[in-house]
Amino acid sequence: MQSNNRNNQTIYALDFDGVICDSAIETAVTGWKAARKIWSDMPNANPSQHLINDFRQVRPLLETGYEAISIMRLLYLDITVSSLSQHYQQQLSSFIQTENLKIEQLKKLFGNTRDHWIKQSPQQWLAMNPLFAGIRKQLATLSNSTWYIITTKQKRFVKQILKANKISIDDACIYAMEAQMSKQETLIKLLEHHPNQTIIFIEDRLPTLLNMSNNTQLKTIKRQLADWGYNTQNDKEKAQQHVIDLISLDQLISL
Repeated sequence: MQSNNRNNQTIYALDFDGVICDSAIETAVTGWKAARKIWSDMPNANPSQHLINDFRQVRPLLETGYEAISIMRLLYLDITVSSLSQHYQQQLSSFIQTENLKIEQLKKLFGNTRDHWIKQSPQQWLAMNPLFAGIRKQLATLSNSTWYIITTKQKRFVKQILKANKISIDDACIYAMEAQMSKQETLIKLLEHHPNQTIIFIEDRLPTLLNMSNNTQLKTIKRQLADWGYNTQNDKEKAQQHVIDLISLDQLISL
């Protein structure tokens, strides 16, 4: 991912979950553990493989981790993947309101549940956050100045996973939940830092990439949809219709 000429160097901005890390199982289990603290009728055991498989199908719609709490609760209540996938945001908003929940409280609960799990069983938690094949070797060879992580995940979790995989990146190059900036705002900041360089943003959520189309400040950013991430075949086809490049995992690790 590096060029010999620093002025012409390509800057890569990578999403974390679904691009670097295959966190679907861990997110589902954390969501389940957190949901058990709200609804006492849910079993103490971890979710069944069937529920985790259902979560994987809904995962392309999830934007921020705390949503997994509501998803796992709804799946436990036998709401089908098909039903949940239709009008996803409206259903989640309605559910949160009906249950008298607060988004900030859900975010805190989700983070605290992860922290407790990491403290109790750190190796188990890390095992459920594998990097996609070939990613570790590729990122481990990069200079800190040539790539960034832009994620809605909390920074401490990102750093723990990277550290476990012996990947070094400057703390300032990780833009996570704590930055309190949207991905578009973060990309605008990167453009200011690298005005004469090409920036490629690799993301697995199509809506995130589509929403950039209306922001003229981001017109020079090259958008790429990670076809191995949490998206659907329909997303891939729609991306091509909107002139968003698809990138495969093999293409990423051979850059």
